[in-house]
Amino acid sequence: MSADTFLDTNVFVHHLDATDKTKHAVAERIVGEGLLAGTTCISFQVVQEFLNVATRKFRRPLAPDLAREYLDTVLAPMMKVPASIGLYQRALDMQVRWRFGFYDSLVVAAALAAGCTRLLTEDLQDGQRIEALTIENPFR
Repeated sequence: MSADTFLDTNVFVHHLDATDKTKHAVAERIVGEGLLAGTTCISFQVVQEFLNVATRKFRRPLAPDLAREYLDTVLAPMMKVPASIGLYQRALDMQVRWRFGFYDSLVVAAALAAGCTRLLTEDLQDGQRIEALTIENPFR
């Protein structure tokens, strides 16, 4: 089964950070269903951003062994979009066209490269359509 939904970093942050119980429950459902069905994907950027936040910025940072376990069991099975010159070029084009910051443009470019029709994030405008991609805030 191919992935139709791209997950941004904040979904994984809420998956492990239970400070906001509602967002945690939503993220837990999204990640669990995505892993089970194989219908979600992420890029190298999401992996990097999440591991940085989880090991350095969480109130109680993840120990390296727990970060590795999360990488191996949750992030790695979903990682479908590697870095490439073409991806960076498309992100730069998106940045100009949509006036997003570069990292948001890179997420959108990766979601489009993966053929996704949904991007779950709380960082961009809920309901916005970019080509075949619809941005959804799952925490609204």
